[in-house]
Amino acid sequence: MQNTYSVISYLKRERRVRNKLASVLLRITVKGQRAEISIKRRVSPERWEAKENRVKGNKEDAREINCLIENLILKINKIYSRLIESDEIVTASRIKQIFLGNDEKKQTLLKAFIDHNAMMGSRVGIDFSQSTYTRYKTTYDHLREFLKHQYNIEDIPLQSVRYSFITDLEHFLKVTRKCNHNSTQKYIRNFRKIINNAIKNDWLDKDPFKAYRVKLRDTKRVFLTKDELAALEEKEIRIERLSNVRDVFIFCCYTGLSYVDVEKLTLKNIVKDFDGEYWINIDRTKTGSPSNVPLLPKALKLIEKYKDEPNVLVCNRLLPVISNQRINAYLKELAILSGIEKNLTFHSARHTFATTVTLSNGIPLETVSAMLGHKNFRTTQIYAKVVQEKISKDMKQLKSTFS
Repeated sequence: MQNTYSVISYLKRERRVRNKLASVLLRITVKGQRAEISIKRRVSPERWEAKENRVKGNKEDAREINCLIENLILKINKIYSRLIESDEIVTASRIKQIFLGNDEKKQTLLKAFIDHNAMMGSRVGIDFSQSTYTRYKTTYDHLREFLKHQYNIEDIPLQSVRYSFITDLEHFLKVTRKCNHNSTQKYIRNFRKIINNAIKNDWLDKDPFKAYRVKLRDTKRVFLTKDELAALEEKEIRIERLSNVRDVFIFCCYTGLSYVDVEKLTLKNIVKDFDGEYWINIDRTKTGSPSNVPLLPKALKLIEKYKDEPNVLVCNRLLPVISNQRINAYLKELAILSGIEKNLTFHSARHTFATTVTLSNGIPLETVSAMLGHKNFRTTQIYAKVVQEKISKDMKQLKSTFS
C-alpha cells in the first residue's frame, strides 16, 4: 500500500447517545482526503482500545466486532488494490461508493446527462430556451451512439472518462456523424458541462478536459449586399407563403432580430420612446440580454401591413412567422427567384442588419452591439472584420479598374 492511503477503525464519541454507547466507524484516507463508513455497531467508550483501534477483551461481542472490522478493512483494501491495478483514479469517496455498491449503479456518464437534461427541460422558458434544451438532447443522443459504436456498451462510469475518451468522441463526431468542426466543438462543449457538474458533485476528481481545448473556427457569415437586399425587396412574389417569408426576413434585416426573437414578438414589444420614435424592446431568448432597436421605416411598414391579418392576430404575433425549418427551405426558393447566389438561412438577416444596414452606413460598433443584444463585444467585432474585408475587396477591384 502507498503511504497516501490508509484505512483505520475509530470510535465516534457523541455527547447525547442513549446508554452512552458510541458508533464504530472506518475512516478511509487517500492523499489527505477522507471518507467514513459506519460498521453498524456501537460499544461503550470504556471498552475501546484507542491504540489498537479495537474493542477490549475476549467477550463474544468484542470478538464479533473486531472480526467484522478486520473483514471490512480487508474488503476495502481489495477495492483499493483493484483500482490501482486497473489504473483508475483512486479517491476515498470512490472507494466508499464501491464498498456501498453505489459506484457504477449511480455515478455513470449517461445517467448524469439524463439528470441534467431533465433539470434543463423543467426550466425551459425560465432560464433556458427550447433550442438550448434541444441541443443538449442531441448531444446526449450522439454520446449514447458513440458508446455503442466505440465500446459496445450502454453506459460508462464517470471515473472511466479520460482525455482519450474526448479525442475519440471528437473523431466519431467528425468522421462517423459527419459534423463540421464548429458543430463538433459545440457538442463537446455541452459534454464538458456534464463533466464539470460531476467534478462539483465529487463524482469525478480529475478533469479529463484539463489538456483539451475547445476552439471554434471563424465561419464565413452570409449576408446580403445592398444590391441583393434591394433585389429581394423589389422582386414581385405572387405566392403567399413565399411573400410572407420574404417579409419576415426583410423585417429582420432591418431590426437584427433572430428567429426565436421575431417569433415571440408582439405589440407589447413595440414602444414609443421619449423621442417620439417607435422602438422594439425585447430580451434576447438566447442570452437574456436586452435588445432595444429603433424601428426603421421599412420595418414599420411591414408591421402595418400585417396588423389586421387574421392568422397573425389569432397567434398573437406581430408577423406571420412559420417554423424555422420551413422558412429556411423557402428562402432557398426566394434566393433563386431574386437571382441571389448565396446559401441563405434566416440568420443571414441578422448578419445583413449588422453589416449592410448598420456598420456599412457608419453606425458605431458599440451601438450595433447594443442593438444586437450581444453579451460579448468581441462577437460584434467579427462583423466589423467582415465589413473591412468587403471594403478591401471592393478597393482592390477599383484599383484593378484604374490600372
